[in-house]
Amino acid sequence: MLSLPPLSLYVHIPWCIKKCPYCDFNSHAMKDGIPEEEYVTALLEDFDQELHTIQGRELHSIFFGGGTPSLISAKVFDRFLTELQKRITFASDIEITMEANPGTYEHDKFKSYRDVGINRLSLGVQSFQDEKLKALGRIHSANEAYEAIASLREIGFDNFNIDLMHGLPSQTAEDAMSDLRKAIELNPTHISWYQLTIEPNTVFFSKPPKLPQDETLWSIQEQGWDLLEQAGYKQYEISAYSQEGRQARHNLNYWTFGDYIGIGAGAHGKITSLADGSIYRNWKTRMPSDYLSADKPYEAGRRLLEQGDLPIEFLMNALRLNEGVAHSLFSERTGRELAIMESGLKQAISKGLLEQKRLQPTKQGRLFLNDLLEIFA
Repeated sequence: MLSLPPLSLYVHIPWCIKKCPYCDFNSHAMKDGIPEEEYVTALLEDFDQELHTIQGRELHSIFFGGGTPSLISAKVFDRFLTELQKRITFASDIEITMEANPGTYEHDKFKSYRDVGINRLSLGVQSFQDEKLKALGRIHSANEAYEAIASLREIGFDNFNIDLMHGLPSQTAEDAMSDLRKAIELNPTHISWYQLTIEPNTVFFSKPPKLPQDETLWSIQEQGWDLLEQAGYKQYEISAYSQEGRQARHNLNYWTFGDYIGIGAGAHGKITSLADGSIYRNWKTRMPSDYLSADKPYEAGRRLLEQGDLPIEFLMNALRLNEGVAHSLFSERTGRELAIMESGLKQAISKGLLEQKRLQPTKQGRLFLNDLLEIFA
């Protein structure tokens, strides 16, 4: 039976100092500063147009992504969060995450973020080796990353994520393990560890760097899994590892097919309507200049999820989780009976890609997730 899932909010900050050559996110190098106050006004107006989707729920988590949200002043975040609480109730244990880059940090700035209510940071380190950072087009140094993390601890941030990439240009397995060991030594509550991929519409796509061979990539994966597990970081999603009980609540809501409002230039959302059982995805005007223009609404488009789309839409998220989800969650989140996937489930189980008692990929299923999902497409 369909029920309203938890509700989260994603807020997109589209500006950064410099566009990285691998980045395919909606980010734009700032030229003449950031119109902070104007943008926050637009974000609140954007949220006002989403108020009908709340349906009595409180806000479970907030995630400020980008771009580089840490380019925005704490004063402006304070205004936004204060005004937001006039429009929706925050859960008593709400998780409020902000992405930040080590090259844009200042000790007092991070303290101010904590003071206005941001209680989790995701630090885009990517590597602790200066030559690798240079190859990635990052603007910070390894030393700045160490200083930023030391600053977080001094300020009192006890919940933060370190973002690390592997499979970098000319990277060896030893290089990758060195990065991972350094991250572990810093004792973050969460590590996002993912392979560099070359995406269309990026500098790396038009001028591909020399990446490690498949054998090296596989060795990095296997050694990294063992190293993280031995250090007490449990892999709970394809690229997410956490200490006990410190999973990213915001991202877990995505993967368990929860609802989320997306506001800001190019943000995406997914909302369930209990009135008629419909589920839709929507997206906002992409270019910051257009988003800030006088012409509203902010929504650029929306798509109703047809009944036939629901199995693959649900599984593309849930099967990212190592432990998957209970069978019952499919009906709770979609309003459809599990029986509509019966043929695909039998096939996936017979191929050894899916467990029988849960919607959970086997070890083989995690390794060949695209093959598993293709069964339901």
